[in-house]
Amino acid sequence: MEVAEEYPDVKLEHMLVDACAMRLIQNPAHFDVLVTGNMFGDILTDEASMLAGSMGMLPSASLAGVPLEGVNIFGMYEPIHGSAPRRAGLNMANPIAIIFSVAMMLRYSLGLVGEAEVIEAAVEQVLNDGYRTYDIMDEGKMRVGTKEMGDLIAGKVRG
Repeated sequence: MEVAEEYPDVKLEHMLVDACAMRLIQNPAHFDVLVTGNMFGDILTDEASMLAGSMGMLPSASLAGVPLEGVNIFGMYEPIHGSAPRRAGLNMANPIAIIFSVAMMLRYSLGLVGEAEVIEAAVEQVLNDGYRTYDIMDEGKMRVGTKEMGDLIAGKVRG
């Protein structure tokens, strides 16, 4: 609450987790940022991942503070699906969530906004080129594995 008072232009709304889950499905655009404890955050991010099409698309960050302009903060970054141990060694996990997590780390903890934007643009370009991992595969698109998707994105970053 104390931090919210410092940002009067940001609307603070408290919700019970069940109401939040329902609202997230009904109207995901209602939310810009959700702040919650680990257990409820884990449940809500798993649910929200289906709005994006797959858990493999969503990064996450546990931040030790509020991101402020010009201030780098400590954070732990990972895809919302964690390490995906059932996909280990199968060349089928979607690497986009961890790549986006790196972009978040660059932006929030290292203050490298331009570099984060390059990574995000590279992912968008590869998706616009029609490449997909199994979890986001659509008709008429080109299916690739973990390594290939990572290589395609890295190639766009290198330019």
